[in-house]
Amino acid sequence: MATEPKTLDDLFLDTLKDIYYAEKQILKALPKMAKAASSPELKQAFQTHRDETETHVERLSEVFEAIGKAPRGKTCDAILGIIEEGKSIMEEFEGSPALDAGLVAAAQAVEHYEMARYGTLKAWAQELGHKEAVKLLDQTLSEEKKTDELLSKLGTGTANKQAA
Repeated sequence: MATEPKTLDDLFLDTLKDIYYAEKQILKALPKMAKAASSPELKQAFQTHRDETETHVERLSEVFEAIGKAPRGKTCDAILGIIEEGKSIMEEFEGSPALDAGLVAAAQAVEHYEMARYGTLKAWAQELGHKEAVKLLDQTLSEEKKTDELLSKLGTGTANKQAA
């Protein structure tokens, strides 16, 4: 019995499960990063993004629903590695003036991963005709971009100078 070749629809669902898992892992990591940050602005940015991430998880559930699938995650080795790097920075630079700069860098690695995933998913949803999914994924992609811009400002504005 021959197996059917995988389709873009299969790839879309697989990647959707990947980012769903990733967002749930990010929810666990953000409070630790907020606690580790010394700058009040960086602490606040992590706390705000945690709240946004809860919305992202809810939105992903809506995307699953829009395509007629149950929300389910699939282990995302990439996000686990990025989060592990962040933990290493928190341990190795604890109490150091460079800690906040390292936290900004770790957070931006997460943001860039998320932006890549959401951009890809949005393009595939467009190709597959999932109009509601496109709208939901675009909302999250826009928020991830804004968070990345904020982190850049925090890094270049204070964290990097403090580290130097």
